[in-house]
Amino acid sequence: MANTLKIKLVRSAVTQVKGDQTRTARALGLRRIGDVVEQPDNPSIRGMVFKIKHLVEVEEN
Repeated sequence: MANTLKIKLVRSAVTQVKGDQTRTARALGLRRIGDVVEQPDNPSIRGMVFKIKHLVEVEEN
């Protein structure tokens, strides 16, 4: 496993999705389309990414 994950928001997390998905994106630090954050690679972050996998692109570092 990599040490960090680079997560980029590529689709809107606000329109036409459930509120929990919006809150998950915000919890990861993603606010606008194009925002990129680095998060540690651990099971909790992976679970959050899995929940919004249709909204983000993930790159392992």
